Amino acid sequence: MLLMSRLVRLRLRDFTPRGLYPRSVLMVILPVILLLSAVTYIFYDSHWRHTSRKLSQTMASEIEFMVGLRGRYPGQFDMLRDDAREAMQLDVVVLENEDLPTEQKELFFSALDDILSRELEVSLDQPFWFDISGYGETVEIRVQDGDDVLRFLAERDRTFSTTGHIFIVWVIGATGILIALALGFLRNQVRSILKLTEAAKAYGRGRDAGNYRPSGATEIRDAARAVMDMRTRLTTFAEERTTMLAGISHDLRTPLTRLKLQLAMMDDTPEIQDARQDLQEMSVMLDEYLAFASGKEGEQSTTFQFDELVDEIVSALGGQAHIRAKAPVTIIARQGLIRRAVSNLISNAQGFADKVEVEVIEGPHMVELIVDDDGPGIAEDKREEAFKPFHRLDDSRNQNVPGTGLGLSIARDTARQHGGDIRLEDSPLGGLRVRFRLPA
Repeated sequence: MLLMSRLVRLRLRDFTPRGLYPRSVLMVILPVILLLSAVTYIFYDSHWRHTSRKLSQTMASEIEFMVGLRGRYPGQFDMLRDDAREAMQLDVVVLENEDLPTEQKELFFSALDDILSRELEVSLDQPFWFDISGYGETVEIRVQDGDDVLRFLAERDRTFSTTGHIFIVWVIGATGILIALALGFLRNQVRSILKLTEAAKAYGRGRDAGNYRPSGATEIRDAARAVMDMRTRLTTFAEERTTMLAGISHDLRTPLTRLKLQLAMMDDTPEIQDARQDLQEMSVMLDEYLAFASGKEGEQSTTFQFDELVDEIVSALGGQAHIRAKAPVTIIARQGLIRRAVSNLISNAQGFADKVEVEVIEGPHMVELIVDDDGPGIAEDKREEAFKPFHRLDDSRNQNVPGTGLGLSIARDTARQHGGDIRLEDSPLGGLRVRFRLPA
């Protein structure tokens, strides 16, 4: 019952290819093959088979006639053979005191055997044997006549229709040429779509698509231009927003510095100390945001060793973090953004845990950085909130730990800019596991 229920749920799309080019090829070839099969069957059944049957009937009747003449006019059979050669293009040889061959040769196309054998059985009472493949364009038919054997040789086209094979070869050849032309056209169209896809992926990962130019059909060109226009608008919008926010953050430095100077001149009371701490956190927040904004603007993607970058960051941060394992992986990305994101992830883990383990794993077309710690972790229902900018969780994860709430937000934004993502999970060490994934 389980097998039957699974078979019922199977749909046509489960058996069809998923790629655009294979589907297009299937849409072109399948109808052509069905049409070719129908035309070939109709031609074979209505024309070739009918014509070959008529020719075989005529040949069988002529052989029957010659066998009968030998029985009625044995003394004049040599003259009758000459007449048959001229009038019917039929060579007759008498093989005295011989028997029919016992070996019957089989044809690749057995319908020829069936047609001739059936007509000879209808016309002749004597045993017979024939071979339509051993003499090239000649058909050999032998008939047992008493103690002798009459061997008949006739041209092949007097027994079977030879135009059928020519027709089939012509149809297959013409169909093959048309399919080849159609596949070439489809390949050009699909190539344009694939180029557009690669350009869109490059844009989505913050990389330049090079000298991409729209090509293909009008609709494909329009879609490509729309993608390029959208990319230009999004880039302009992001640059304007980043410039504006960076300007605001920079302008806040002046009043912030003034407040620091005023607090420095006041008495060292608990309230003043709290105010100084608040100003220090604000200063760190502005520094991080300015660094984040400047990192997004203008940096180009480069090729570098991701594992070596992680090694440098772990060595620079020091502390309790160590690399558990790493695989050599080369990626194309904005190195400054990646460095800042990885630094944030590892330093965050160091701020909340006594033990931090880092691992670099290479997968199919991707690289994954895993950061495990033995800290308090983050509850599953609050992990999405941890990615919100300037959002700090109010549980044990953030107690007495300075920060701005931008670390995970910057890391996720960086990963998604490059076509990757970041996930939070429970760590085998008892704390939080961060999976930072990038395309490779």
